[in-house]
Amino acid sequence: MALDRAESLVSALVTGRDLGLQSCALCRLTVRASAASARCPRCGARLHVRKPHSIATTASLVISAALLYLPANLLPVMHTHQLFFDEDDTIMSGVMTLASSGSWPLAVLVFFASIVVPMLKLVLLGEILYAVHRGRVRHARQRSRLFRIVEFVGRWSMLDVFALSLLTTLVQVAPLAEIEPRPGALAFAAVVVLTMLAAQSFDERLLWDSAAHG
Repeated sequence: MALDRAESLVSALVTGRDLGLQSCALCRLTVRASAASARCPRCGARLHVRKPHSIATTASLVISAALLYLPANLLPVMHTHQLFFDEDDTIMSGVMTLASSGSWPLAVLVFFASIVVPMLKLVLLGEILYAVHRGRVRHARQRSRLFRIVEFVGRWSMLDVFALSLLTTLVQVAPLAEIEPRPGALAFAAVVVLTMLAAQSFDERLLWDSAAHG
């Protein structure tokens, strides 16, 4: 108990920068700041004490993705043209179509990959940015873990686009059907790319800086 409290106190007050350490944002190699060159000795990436303009860049990407999230889910993502009717489908209407046809596992996959996951990434990134901007980060360890989850999920974010492509293929049930993309698909792809870039541009070490000096 006492050791956990002491460890928590030290981690809340001392950062690697305070100890003269510097880490590569790409390969995570830790080197002495005094001995660090402009490039990482392991992977050759450019070294920075902190990523330049990290908060501003990440905030711009998150805001842009949030603005596109609504049209991505409200606008049609595809137009189906068949012999006797035309139909526009949003992501949610596609999920409903899959569910009504009995494809519940695929409907759940599309719902979580295309609606829930992007929303959670935006909420978590926004909350982390707000905490760092205030300069009073509490529970830095938990927030750091949440960010790493977002970063890990971001590596698989193209699964969202794959799920949408799979949905487009499955809806094409008639031999004479034609599928055309609609603006919602472009907005959806933009949300995926922007959230990936936002996770990559944020410097996780800022959480610990704010916790140490807040």
